[in-house]
Amino acid sequence: MAVDEIRDKPDFRRVVLDSPPSGEEDKLRRGQLNALAREVAEQFSSDVVSPGLIAGFARLAEFMIITLCGLAVYHFYVTNQGDGASWAAYAAVSATGAALTVIATQAIDGYQLETFKNRLRQISKPAAALTVAVIILLIAGFFLKISFEFSRIWFVAWAGASLAGIVGFRMMLSAYVFRLMSSGRLERRAVIVGGGEPAALLIRQLESQPHSDIRICGIFDDRTDDRSPPVVSGYPKLGTIAELVAFGRMARIDMLIVTLPLSAEARVLQMLKRLWVLPVDIRLSAHTNKLRFRPRSYSYEGTIPFLDVFERPIADWDAVTKRAFDLVAASALIVLLSPVMLATALAIRLDSRGPILFRQKRFGFNNEVIDVLKFRSMYHEMSDPDAKKVVTKGDPRVTRVGRFIRKSSIDELPQLFNVLKGDLSLVGPRPHAVHAHTANRLWDEVVDGYFARHRVRPGVTGWAQVNGWRGEVDDEEKIRQRVNHDLYYIENWSLLFDIQIMLMTPISLLKTENAY
Repeated sequence: MAVDEIRDKPDFRRVVLDSPPSGEEDKLRRGQLNALAREVAEQFSSDVVSPGLIAGFARLAEFMIITLCGLAVYHFYVTNQGDGASWAAYAAVSATGAALTVIATQAIDGYQLETFKNRLRQISKPAAALTVAVIILLIAGFFLKISFEFSRIWFVAWAGASLAGIVGFRMMLSAYVFRLMSSGRLERRAVIVGGGEPAALLIRQLESQPHSDIRICGIFDDRTDDRSPPVVSGYPKLGTIAELVAFGRMARIDMLIVTLPLSAEARVLQMLKRLWVLPVDIRLSAHTNKLRFRPRSYSYEGTIPFLDVFERPIADWDAVTKRAFDLVAASALIVLLSPVMLATALAIRLDSRGPILFRQKRFGFNNEVIDVLKFRSMYHEMSDPDAKKVVTKGDPRVTRVGRFIRKSSIDELPQLFNVLKGDLSLVGPRPHAVHAHTANRLWDEVVDGYFARHRVRPGVTGWAQVNGWRGEVDDEEKIRQRVNHDLYYIENWSLLFDIQIMLMTPISLLKTENAY
Protein backbone atom coordinates (compact mmCIF):
# COMPACT_ATOMS: atom_id res chain seq x y z
CA MET A 1 0.00 0.00 0.00
CA ALA A 2 1.55 3.35 -1.08
CA VAL A 3 1.23 6.66 0.69
CA ASP A 4 -0.55 8.00 -2.42
CA GLU A 5 -3.30 5.49 -1.76
CA ILE A 6 -3.67 6.83 1.79
CA ARG A 7 -3.73 10.41 0.54
CA ASP A 8 -6.39 9.64 -2.09
CA LYS A 9 -8.73 7.82 0.29
CA PRO A 10 -12.15 9.50 0.45
CA ASP A 11 -11.87 9.83 4.22
CA PHE A 12 -8.55 11.64 3.85
CA ARG A 13 -9.93 14.16 1.36
CA ARG A 14 -13.05 14.65 3.48
CA VAL A 15 -11.18 15.27 6.73
CA VAL A 16 -8.40 17.39 5.25
CA LEU A 17 -10.39 19.47 2.82
CA ASP A 18 -14.00 19.55 4.01
CA SER A 19 -13.94 19.79 7.81
CA PRO A 20 -15.20 23.04 9.35
CA PRO A 21 -12.58 25.28 10.97
CA SER A 22 -11.95 24.88 14.66
CA GLY A 23 -11.62 27.57 17.30
CA GLU A 24 -7.85 27.21 17.17
CA GLU A 25 -7.91 27.90 13.43
CA ASP A 26 -9.80 31.12 14.14
CA LYS A 27 -6.82 32.09 16.28
CA LEU A 28 -4.31 31.33 13.54
CA ARG A 29 -6.29 33.49 11.12
CA ARG A 30 -5.55 36.38 13.44
CA GLY A 31 -1.87 35.44 13.42
CA GLN A 32 -1.53 34.87 17.16
CA LEU A 33 1.81 33.45 18.27
CA ASN A 34 3.28 33.05 21.73
CA ALA A 35 6.36 35.08 22.65
CA LEU A 36 8.87 32.19 22.50
CA ALA A 37 7.63 30.96 19.13
CA ARG A 38 7.70 34.50 17.75
CA GLU A 39 11.28 34.99 18.93
CA VAL A 40 12.40 31.74 17.31
CA ALA A 41 10.47 32.50 14.11
CA GLU A 42 12.25 35.84 13.75
CA GLN A 43 15.60 34.01 13.84
CA PHE A 44 14.51 31.98 10.80
CA SER A 45 12.77 34.76 8.87
CA SER A 46 15.46 35.06 6.18
CA ASP A 47 15.16 33.12 2.95
CA VAL A 48 17.21 29.97 2.53
CA VAL A 49 19.04 28.75 -0.55
CA SER A 50 18.31 25.19 -1.59
CA PRO A 51 21.37 22.92 -1.91
CA GLY A 52 19.67 21.40 -4.94
CA LEU A 53 19.52 24.80 -6.58
CA ILE A 54 23.25 25.36 -6.01
CA ALA A 55 24.03 21.89 -7.37
CA GLY A 56 21.99 22.53 -10.50
CA PHE A 57 23.66 25.89 -11.04
CA ALA A 58 27.11 24.29 -10.61
CA ARG A 59 26.32 21.65 -13.23
CA LEU A 60 25.15 24.23 -15.73
CA ALA A 61 28.05 26.60 -15.02
CA GLU A 62 30.71 23.92 -15.41
CA PHE A 63 29.19 22.63 -18.62
CA MET A 64 29.23 26.17 -20.04
CA ILE A 65 32.78 26.89 -18.80
CA ILE A 66 34.27 23.80 -20.45
CA THR A 67 32.35 24.29 -23.70
CA LEU A 68 33.20 27.99 -23.96
CA CYS A 69 36.87 27.32 -23.18
CA GLY A 70 37.01 24.96 -26.16
CA LEU A 71 35.39 27.52 -28.45
CA ALA A 72 37.63 30.33 -27.18
CA VAL A 73 40.83 28.36 -27.82
CA TYR A 74 39.51 27.45 -31.27
CA HIS A 75 38.82 31.11 -32.05
CA PHE A 76 42.20 32.41 -30.90
CA TYR A 77 44.38 29.59 -32.20
CA VAL A 78 42.82 27.14 -34.63
CA THR A 79 41.21 29.73 -36.91
CA ASN A 80 44.69 31.11 -37.62
CA GLN A 81 45.88 27.70 -38.84
CA GLY A 82 43.29 27.38 -41.57
CA ASP A 83 43.06 23.56 -41.67
CA GLY A 84 41.79 20.57 -39.73
CA ALA A 85 38.28 19.88 -38.46
CA SER A 86 35.44 22.39 -38.75
CA TRP A 87 34.14 24.72 -36.06
CA ALA A 88 31.16 22.39 -35.53
CA ALA A 89 33.48 19.45 -34.86
CA TYR A 90 35.45 21.39 -32.25
CA ALA A 91 32.20 22.58 -30.67
CA ALA A 92 30.92 19.00 -30.53
CA VAL A 93 34.12 17.76 -28.84
CA SER A 94 34.00 20.64 -26.35
CA ALA A 95 30.36 19.95 -25.46
CA THR A 96 31.00 16.20 -25.22
CA GLY A 97 33.92 16.77 -22.88
CA ALA A 98 31.79 19.13 -20.80
CA ALA A 99 28.97 16.58 -20.56
CA LEU A 100 31.39 13.79 -19.59
CA THR A 101 32.91 16.01 -16.90
CA VAL A 102 29.52 16.84 -15.39
CA ILE A 103 28.48 13.17 -15.45
CA ALA A 104 31.74 12.07 -13.84
CA THR A 105 31.50 14.81 -11.20
CA GLN A 106 27.99 13.66 -10.40
CA ALA A 107 29.15 10.04 -10.15
CA ILE A 108 31.75 10.87 -7.51
CA ASP A 109 29.33 13.09 -5.51
CA GLY A 110 30.96 16.31 -6.64
CA TYR A 111 27.64 18.17 -6.43
CA GLN A 112 26.70 17.11 -2.92
CA LEU A 113 26.39 19.60 -0.09
CA GLU A 114 29.27 18.01 1.85
CA THR A 115 31.51 18.62 -1.18
CA PHE A 116 30.50 22.27 -1.36
CA LYS A 117 31.43 22.64 2.31
CA ASN A 118 34.94 21.21 1.84
CA ARG A 119 37.34 23.45 -0.09
CA LEU A 120 39.70 20.61 -1.04
CA ARG A 121 36.96 18.31 -2.32
CA GLN A 122 35.32 21.28 -3.97
CA ILE A 123 38.30 21.51 -6.34
CA SER A 124 39.70 17.97 -6.44
CA LYS A 125 36.47 16.21 -7.47
CA PRO A 126 35.66 18.25 -10.61
CA ALA A 127 39.39 18.27 -11.50
CA ALA A 128 39.44 14.46 -11.31
CA ALA A 129 36.24 14.31 -13.36
CA LEU A 130 37.75 16.55 -16.05
CA THR A 131 40.81 14.28 -16.18
CA VAL A 132 38.55 11.27 -16.73
CA ALA A 133 36.69 13.10 -19.50
CA VAL A 134 39.95 14.02 -21.26
CA ILE A 135 41.18 10.41 -21.10
CA ILE A 136 37.87 9.15 -22.53
CA LEU A 137 38.11 11.61 -25.42
CA LEU A 138 41.71 10.58 -26.13
CA ILE A 139 40.78 6.90 -26.20
CA ALA A 140 37.73 7.59 -28.38
CA GLY A 141 39.76 9.67 -30.82
CA PHE A 142 42.41 6.92 -31.08
CA PHE A 143 39.97 4.09 -31.80
CA LEU A 144 37.80 6.17 -34.14
CA LYS A 145 40.95 7.32 -35.98
CA ILE A 146 39.92 10.98 -35.94
CA SER A 147 42.45 12.42 -33.50
CA PHE A 148 44.71 13.61 -36.36
CA GLU A 149 41.93 15.99 -37.50
CA PHE A 150 42.19 18.02 -34.30
CA SER A 151 44.98 20.31 -33.17
CA ARG A 152 46.98 18.80 -30.31
CA ILE A 153 47.82 22.27 -29.07
CA TRP A 154 44.10 23.08 -29.02
CA PHE A 155 43.37 19.94 -27.03
CA VAL A 156 46.03 20.66 -24.39
CA ALA A 157 45.13 24.35 -24.18
CA TRP A 158 41.43 23.51 -23.93
CA ALA A 159 42.02 21.03 -21.09
CA GLY A 160 44.24 23.52 -19.24
CA ALA A 161 41.83 26.43 -19.70
CA SER A 162 38.90 24.26 -18.59
CA LEU A 163 40.76 23.20 -15.46
CA ALA A 164 41.62 26.80 -14.63
CA GLY A 165 38.06 27.89 -15.29
CA ILE A 166 36.58 25.16 -13.07
CA VAL A 167 39.04 25.84 -10.25
CA GLY A 168 38.25 29.56 -10.39
CA PHE A 169 34.52 28.91 -10.43
CA ARG A 170 34.70 26.44 -7.55
CA MET A 171 36.71 28.87 -5.45
CA MET A 172 34.04 31.52 -5.93
CA LEU A 173 31.33 28.94 -5.26
CA SER A 174 33.11 27.86 -2.09
CA ALA A 175 33.23 31.44 -0.81
CA TYR A 176 29.53 31.83 -1.58
CA VAL A 177 28.63 28.57 0.18
CA PHE A 178 30.57 29.50 3.31
CA ARG A 179 28.87 32.89 3.34
CA LEU A 180 25.48 31.16 3.15
CA MET A 181 26.50 28.77 5.92
CA SER A 182 27.64 31.58 8.21
CA SER A 183 24.29 33.35 7.76
CA GLY A 184 22.31 30.14 8.30
CA ARG A 185 20.78 30.18 4.82
CA LEU A 186 22.19 26.93 3.43
CA GLU A 187 19.97 24.50 5.23
CA ARG A 188 16.56 22.90 5.23
CA ARG A 189 14.57 24.12 8.19
CA ALA A 190 12.35 21.51 9.77
CA VAL A 191 9.71 21.57 12.47
CA ILE A 192 8.70 18.40 14.30
CA VAL A 193 4.97 17.91 14.83
CA GLY A 194 4.32 15.76 17.88
CA GLY A 195 6.52 15.39 20.96
CA GLY A 196 7.53 12.74 23.44
CA GLU A 197 9.75 9.74 22.85
CA PRO A 198 9.00 9.36 19.09
CA ALA A 199 10.22 12.94 18.54
CA ALA A 200 13.28 12.34 20.73
CA LEU A 201 14.21 9.22 18.74
CA LEU A 202 13.80 11.06 15.44
CA ILE A 203 15.96 13.96 16.62
CA ARG A 204 18.75 11.60 17.70
CA GLN A 205 18.65 9.83 14.34
CA LEU A 206 18.67 13.08 12.36
CA GLU A 207 21.58 14.46 14.34
CA SER A 208 23.54 11.24 13.82
CA GLN A 209 23.33 11.54 10.02
CA PRO A 210 26.67 12.71 8.53
CA HIS A 211 26.57 15.90 6.48
CA SER A 212 22.85 16.45 7.08
CA ASP A 213 21.54 19.87 6.04
CA ILE A 214 18.37 19.62 8.13
CA ARG A 215 18.07 22.26 10.86
CA ILE A 216 15.47 21.47 13.54
CA CYS A 217 13.73 24.69 14.54
CA GLY A 218 11.46 23.40 17.28
CA ILE A 219 8.56 21.16 18.22
CA PHE A 220 4.81 21.77 18.12
CA ASP A 221 2.24 19.56 19.82
CA ASP A 222 -1.29 19.99 21.13
CA ARG A 223 -0.66 17.68 24.05
CA THR A 224 0.31 19.18 27.38
CA ASP A 225 0.64 16.04 29.55
CA ASP A 226 3.68 13.84 30.28
CA ARG A 227 3.58 12.40 26.75
CA SER A 228 4.78 15.75 25.42
CA PRO A 229 7.29 17.45 27.76
CA PRO A 230 8.23 21.12 27.19
CA VAL A 231 11.76 20.19 26.02
CA VAL A 232 12.66 17.15 23.90
CA SER A 233 16.34 16.33 23.29
CA GLY A 234 17.26 19.95 23.88
CA TYR A 235 14.58 21.43 21.58
CA PRO A 236 11.71 23.44 23.09
CA LYS A 237 8.05 22.88 22.41
CA LEU A 238 7.04 26.17 20.82
CA GLY A 239 3.28 25.82 20.86
CA THR A 240 0.20 24.12 19.48
CA ILE A 241 -0.61 23.05 15.93
CA ALA A 242 -2.67 26.21 15.42
CA GLU A 243 0.35 28.29 16.38
CA LEU A 244 2.51 26.25 14.02
CA VAL A 245 0.66 27.65 11.00
CA ALA A 246 1.37 31.21 12.12
CA PHE A 247 4.97 30.20 12.90
CA GLY A 248 5.40 28.66 9.45
CA ARG A 249 4.27 31.87 7.79
CA MET A 250 6.65 34.03 9.79
CA ALA A 251 9.66 31.71 9.61
CA ARG A 252 11.03 30.33 6.34
CA ILE A 253 10.29 26.68 7.06
CA ASP A 254 10.99 24.02 4.44
CA MET A 255 9.68 20.85 6.04
CA LEU A 256 7.19 19.61 8.62
CA ILE A 257 7.84 16.15 10.04
CA VAL A 258 4.89 14.47 11.76
CA THR A 259 6.07 11.90 14.32
CA LEU A 260 2.63 10.55 15.23
CA PRO A 261 2.07 6.85 14.45
CA LEU A 262 -0.16 6.01 11.48
CA SER A 263 -2.32 3.99 13.86
CA ALA A 264 -3.57 7.35 15.21
CA GLU A 265 -5.26 7.94 11.87
CA ALA A 266 -7.92 10.40 13.02
CA ARG A 267 -5.39 12.61 14.79
CA VAL A 268 -2.93 12.50 11.90
CA LEU A 269 -5.63 13.48 9.41
CA GLN A 270 -6.82 16.31 11.64
CA MET A 271 -3.27 17.65 11.88
CA LEU A 272 -2.74 17.42 8.12
CA LYS A 273 -5.99 19.29 7.59
CA ARG A 274 -4.53 22.23 9.52
CA LEU A 275 -1.01 22.09 8.07
CA TRP A 276 -1.49 21.56 4.35
CA VAL A 277 -2.11 25.29 3.77
CA LEU A 278 1.61 25.97 4.29
CA PRO A 279 4.03 26.01 1.29
CA VAL A 280 6.26 23.30 2.77
CA ASP A 281 7.05 19.60 2.42
CA ILE A 282 5.00 17.56 4.87
CA ARG A 283 6.36 14.14 5.78
CA LEU A 284 5.29 11.37 8.09
CA SER A 285 8.17 9.90 10.05
CA ALA A 286 8.24 6.15 9.41
CA HIS A 287 11.13 5.23 11.72
CA THR A 288 8.85 3.92 14.50
CA ASN A 289 5.89 2.69 12.48
CA LYS A 290 5.22 -1.02 12.43
CA LEU A 291 3.30 -0.72 9.17
CA ARG A 292 5.48 -1.39 6.13
CA PHE A 293 4.80 -0.08 2.63
CA ARG A 294 6.38 -0.72 -0.74
CA PRO A 295 10.01 0.54 -0.81
CA ARG A 296 9.19 3.15 -3.44
CA SER A 297 6.68 4.72 -1.04
CA TYR A 298 9.52 5.98 1.17
CA SER A 299 11.89 8.88 0.82
CA TYR A 300 15.06 8.94 2.90
CA GLU A 301 17.17 11.44 4.77
CA GLY A 302 20.33 9.41 5.14
CA THR A 303 18.98 6.14 6.46
CA ILE A 304 15.78 7.54 8.00
CA PRO A 305 12.57 6.61 6.12
CA PHE A 306 9.72 9.07 5.58
CA LEU A 307 6.35 8.98 3.87
CA ASP A 308 5.81 12.06 1.69
CA VAL A 309 2.28 13.44 2.07
CA PHE A 310 2.45 16.94 0.59
CA GLU A 311 5.28 18.46 -1.41
CA ARG A 312 6.08 22.13 -1.62
CA PRO A 313 4.67 23.30 -4.97
CA ILE A 314 6.83 24.98 -7.62
CA ALA A 315 10.12 24.71 -5.75
CA ASP A 316 13.82 24.84 -6.69
CA TRP A 317 14.36 24.78 -10.48
CA ASP A 318 10.63 24.86 -11.19
CA ALA A 319 10.54 28.18 -9.34
CA VAL A 320 13.56 29.46 -11.29
CA THR A 321 11.94 28.45 -14.60
CA LYS A 322 8.64 30.09 -13.71
CA ARG A 323 10.34 33.29 -12.54
CA ALA A 324 12.45 33.53 -15.71
CA PHE A 325 9.33 33.05 -17.83
CA ASP A 326 7.54 35.75 -15.82
CA LEU A 327 10.34 38.27 -16.30
CA VAL A 328 10.68 37.69 -20.04
CA ALA A 329 6.96 37.52 -20.82
CA ALA A 330 5.96 40.42 -18.55
CA SER A 331 8.65 42.66 -20.06
CA ALA A 332 7.47 41.81 -23.57
CA LEU A 333 3.81 42.42 -22.66
CA ILE A 334 4.62 45.81 -21.11
CA VAL A 335 6.29 46.88 -24.36
CA LEU A 336 3.49 45.51 -26.56
CA LEU A 337 0.67 46.91 -24.42
CA SER A 338 2.28 50.26 -23.60
CA PRO A 339 0.07 52.16 -26.11
CA VAL A 340 -3.04 50.69 -24.45
CA MET A 341 -1.78 51.58 -20.98
CA LEU A 342 -0.85 55.12 -22.00
CA ALA A 343 -4.27 55.66 -23.63
CA THR A 344 -5.99 54.27 -20.52
CA ALA A 345 -4.01 56.57 -18.23
CA LEU A 346 -4.97 59.57 -20.37
CA ALA A 347 -8.66 58.56 -20.40
CA ILE A 348 -8.74 58.18 -16.61
CA ARG A 349 -7.10 61.59 -16.15
CA LEU A 350 -9.65 63.27 -18.44
CA ASP A 351 -12.66 61.42 -17.03
CA SER A 352 -12.35 62.14 -13.30
CA ARG A 353 -10.02 63.74 -10.83
CA GLY A 354 -7.64 61.68 -8.73
CA PRO A 355 -4.63 59.40 -9.25
CA ILE A 356 -4.39 57.17 -12.29
CA LEU A 357 -3.29 54.10 -10.34
CA PHE A 358 -5.09 52.43 -7.46
CA ARG A 359 -3.32 50.37 -4.80
CA GLN A 360 -5.06 47.65 -2.86
CA LYS A 361 -3.89 45.36 -0.06
CA ARG A 362 -4.18 41.75 -1.12
CA PHE A 363 -2.95 38.36 0.01
CA GLY A 364 0.27 37.22 -1.68
CA PHE A 365 2.51 34.19 -1.34
CA ASN A 366 2.37 32.50 2.08
CA ASN A 367 -0.37 34.91 3.21
CA GLU A 368 1.93 37.94 3.04
CA VAL A 369 0.07 41.17 2.34
CA ILE A 370 1.15 42.93 -0.86
CA ASP A 371 0.18 46.15 -2.67
CA VAL A 372 -1.42 45.30 -6.02
CA LEU A 373 -1.56 47.97 -8.73
CA LYS A 374 -4.63 48.64 -10.88
CA PHE A 375 -5.87 51.46 -13.05
CA ARG A 376 -8.35 53.47 -10.99
CA SER A 377 -11.87 52.58 -12.08
CA MET A 378 -13.85 54.34 -9.30
CA TYR A 379 -14.30 57.95 -8.36
CA HIS A 380 -11.39 58.81 -6.11
CA GLU A 381 -13.55 59.88 -3.17
CA MET A 382 -15.57 56.65 -3.41
CA SER A 383 -12.64 54.23 -3.77
CA ASP A 384 -12.69 51.17 -1.56
CA PRO A 385 -9.11 49.99 -0.92
CA ASP A 386 -10.28 47.53 1.76
CA ALA A 387 -12.89 45.92 -0.56
CA LYS A 388 -15.53 46.26 2.15
CA LYS A 389 -18.31 46.57 -0.44
CA VAL A 390 -18.46 44.34 -3.52
CA VAL A 391 -18.75 46.11 -6.87
CA THR A 392 -22.13 45.29 -8.43
CA LYS A 393 -23.81 45.91 -11.77
CA GLY A 394 -24.47 49.63 -12.27
CA ASP A 395 -22.43 50.53 -9.20
CA PRO A 396 -22.47 54.36 -8.95
CA ARG A 397 -18.92 54.37 -7.60
CA VAL A 398 -17.53 53.21 -10.98
CA THR A 399 -16.61 55.90 -13.52
CA ARG A 400 -17.52 55.81 -17.23
CA VAL A 401 -13.99 54.81 -18.16
CA GLY A 402 -13.94 52.45 -15.20
CA ARG A 403 -16.87 50.40 -16.52
CA PHE A 404 -15.05 49.76 -19.78
CA ILE A 405 -11.65 48.93 -18.33
CA ARG A 406 -13.20 46.64 -15.70
CA LYS A 407 -15.21 44.68 -18.26
CA SER A 408 -12.19 44.34 -20.54
CA SER A 409 -9.79 43.73 -17.60
CA ILE A 410 -7.59 46.57 -18.85
CA ASP A 411 -7.59 47.83 -15.26
CA GLU A 412 -5.41 44.81 -14.37
CA LEU A 413 -2.54 45.68 -16.76
CA PRO A 414 -0.44 47.63 -14.19
CA GLN A 415 -0.06 44.33 -12.36
CA LEU A 416 2.57 43.46 -14.96
CA PHE A 417 4.84 45.75 -12.92
CA ASN A 418 3.95 43.72 -9.82
CA VAL A 419 5.23 40.70 -11.78
CA LEU A 420 8.57 42.39 -12.45
CA LYS A 421 8.80 43.33 -8.78
CA GLY A 422 8.18 39.71 -7.75
CA ASP A 423 4.91 40.15 -5.85
CA LEU A 424 2.89 38.42 -8.56
CA SER A 425 3.40 35.81 -11.25
CA LEU A 426 1.82 36.02 -14.69
CA VAL A 427 -0.24 32.91 -13.93
CA GLY A 428 -1.47 31.75 -10.55
CA PRO A 429 -4.39 32.07 -8.14
CA ARG A 430 -5.76 35.60 -8.37
CA PRO A 431 -4.80 37.74 -5.34
CA HIS A 432 -7.86 38.52 -3.27
CA ALA A 433 -8.36 41.59 -1.14
CA VAL A 434 -7.52 41.07 2.52
CA HIS A 435 -11.10 41.78 3.63
CA ALA A 436 -12.86 40.15 0.67
CA HIS A 437 -16.18 38.69 1.76
CA THR A 438 -19.56 37.40 0.66
CA ALA A 439 -22.72 37.93 2.69
CA ASN A 440 -20.70 39.36 5.60
CA ARG A 441 -18.46 36.28 5.77
CA LEU A 442 -14.75 36.46 4.94
CA TRP A 443 -13.80 34.07 2.17
CA ASP A 444 -11.46 32.09 4.41
CA GLU A 445 -14.50 31.47 6.62
CA VAL A 446 -16.59 30.34 3.65
CA VAL A 447 -14.03 27.88 2.24
CA ASP A 448 -12.06 25.66 4.58
CA GLY A 449 -8.47 25.37 3.37
CA TYR A 450 -8.83 28.73 1.59
CA PHE A 451 -5.29 29.79 2.52
CA ALA A 452 -3.85 26.77 0.69
CA ARG A 453 -4.19 28.80 -2.51
CA HIS A 454 -1.43 31.03 -1.14
CA ARG A 455 1.18 28.27 -1.28
CA VAL A 456 2.33 29.78 -4.59
CA ARG A 457 2.77 33.33 -5.80
CA PRO A 458 -0.59 34.77 -7.02
CA GLY A 459 -1.08 35.61 -10.68
CA VAL A 460 -2.40 38.27 -13.04
CA THR A 461 -4.52 35.56 -14.65
CA GLY A 462 -5.35 32.06 -13.52
CA TRP A 463 -7.08 28.76 -14.18
CA ALA A 464 -10.26 29.89 -12.41
CA GLN A 465 -10.48 33.07 -14.49
CA VAL A 466 -10.14 31.37 -17.88
CA ASN A 467 -12.83 28.91 -16.83
CA GLY A 468 -15.35 31.67 -16.22
CA TRP A 469 -14.90 32.28 -12.50
CA ARG A 470 -14.05 35.99 -12.65
CA GLY A 471 -15.84 39.16 -11.69
CA GLU A 472 -18.43 39.57 -8.94
CA VAL A 473 -18.56 36.98 -6.17
CA ASP A 474 -22.14 37.29 -4.91
CA ASP A 475 -22.63 33.81 -3.49
CA GLU A 476 -20.52 31.27 -1.64
CA GLU A 477 -20.49 28.72 -4.47
CA LYS A 478 -18.54 31.09 -6.71
CA ILE A 479 -15.69 31.47 -4.24
CA ARG A 480 -15.66 27.71 -3.67
CA GLN A 481 -15.30 27.15 -7.40
CA ARG A 482 -12.47 29.69 -7.57
CA VAL A 483 -10.59 27.97 -4.78
CA ASN A 484 -11.15 24.50 -6.30
CA HIS A 485 -9.71 25.69 -9.63
CA ASP A 486 -6.80 27.38 -7.86
CA LEU A 487 -5.91 24.20 -5.98
CA TYR A 488 -6.13 22.19 -9.20
CA TYR A 489 -3.67 24.60 -10.80
CA ILE A 490 -1.23 24.32 -7.88
CA GLU A 491 -1.31 20.52 -7.89
CA ASN A 492 -0.89 20.26 -11.68
CA TRP A 493 1.46 23.13 -12.45
CA SER A 494 3.81 23.03 -15.40
CA LEU A 495 5.27 25.69 -17.66
CA LEU A 496 3.11 24.39 -20.52
CA PHE A 497 0.05 24.76 -18.26
CA ASP A 498 1.02 28.42 -17.68
CA ILE A 499 1.36 29.00 -21.42
CA GLN A 500 -2.01 27.33 -22.02
CA ILE A 501 -3.71 29.63 -19.49
CA MET A 502 -2.08 32.71 -21.01
CA LEU A 503 -3.29 31.73 -24.48
CA MET A 504 -6.81 31.13 -23.12
CA THR A 505 -6.92 34.47 -21.27
CA PRO A 506 -7.77 36.77 -24.24
CA ILE A 507 -10.65 34.46 -25.21
CA SER A 508 -11.99 34.32 -21.66
CA LEU A 509 -12.05 38.13 -21.51
CA LEU A 510 -14.82 38.10 -24.12
CA LYS A 511 -17.16 36.74 -21.43
CA THR A 512 -18.00 39.86 -19.45
CA GLU A 513 -21.33 38.97 -17.84
CA ASN A 514 -19.84 38.87 -14.31
CA ALA A 515 -17.38 41.76 -14.71
CA TYR A 516 -18.72 45.11 -13.53
